[in-house]
Amino acid sequence: MKTCAPGSVIGMLGGGQLGRMLALAAAQLGYHTHVYCPDEKNPAEQVTDRLSRNSYTDEAALVEFGKSVDVVTYEFENIPVETVELLQKHVPVFPSAKVLKVSQDRLREKDFLNGIGIETAPYAPVATVDEAAIALRDIGYPAVLKTRRFGYDGKGQAIVRQPTDLLDAWASLKSSEIIIEGFIPFDMEISVLAARGQDGEIRCFDPAENIHKNHILDLSIAPARIAPELRAEAIEIARRIVAELDYVGVLAVEFFVSGAAPVFRVNEIAPRVHNSGHWSIEACPTSQFEQHIRAICGLPLGDTTLYGRTEMKNLIGDDILDMESYLKDPAANFHHYGKKQAHPGRKMGHVTWVYPDAASWDD
Repeated sequence: MKTCAPGSVIGMLGGGQLGRMLALAAAQLGYHTHVYCPDEKNPAEQVTDRLSRNSYTDEAALVEFGKSVDVVTYEFENIPVETVELLQKHVPVFPSAKVLKVSQDRLREKDFLNGIGIETAPYAPVATVDEAAIALRDIGYPAVLKTRRFGYDGKGQAIVRQPTDLLDAWASLKSSEIIIEGFIPFDMEISVLAARGQDGEIRCFDPAENIHKNHILDLSIAPARIAPELRAEAIEIARRIVAELDYVGVLAVEFFVSGAAPVFRVNEIAPRVHNSGHWSIEACPTSQFEQHIRAICGLPLGDTTLYGRTEMKNLIGDDILDMESYLKDPAANFHHYGKKQAHPGRKMGHVTWVYPDAASWDD
């Protein structure tokens, strides 16, 4: 077990808003951060001790970075596995390259989940449009074509509602590594943030209910408006996933919830802190960001109890222009990610409201 004392340096692969909030949480616990990111003017560089602006494939720069820090983590999952494998030769990295291999490929992820008895949508890997047509005969319509890698916020996927949609959908994805997923009718999407420490301790946050707009998370509500037995089942599934992966850090599990059997199907997992858990900064004694830092540094995990019912709204694009109205709201907790340019679909910040006098949405 690798324990990092306050004053140690945490290496961060990626410089987006998740890295920014992780760096702030690390500073709260007495740690320094060193961000490694090729992007110009990234949100995390505004709050880190040190920045390396290099490619994820620059081996010499990665070795130098690895030797300058005490532990490494990452804030998004589309980093080359080879980058993490190289760094692991010089410094502990959490989550591991093994986890990254599973989570950044939709096919490997579905195979893993089904292999441990967790329900997902029916699926099939295909490499040509002819293979896709054959697979769709078994899976049925409607279905979703997804690139196996590099998809998020609705990118890298196309819906086929009938056979005549297939050619255009296939062409739009510009890839030969495709997975077809059956379309699952659902009543609600929820997510569970599960944290696992180096010593195997696991703590989960309350399930959050997620509402999307244009394929991007718009609103998260915690606790999710589900029955107590469903809450317990969702948390147990998340616990099983992090245990089976021998995971260290915070991982998000997204579920489709329906009134029909099976009630739960896992949509996807994300090996990092997650947009649907930003509300934990104000709503819990330990935020998802602090919990991740605790886990990778070998510290005891913190309390995840909700202070009360909570809403978190993403500020997408020009939504950030309403900043003053949120600042005038005494109940609003406003977060700006430090990005200068707002454009459609870009996450610019978020706002959280916590209602401590109400433990659930029935109060």
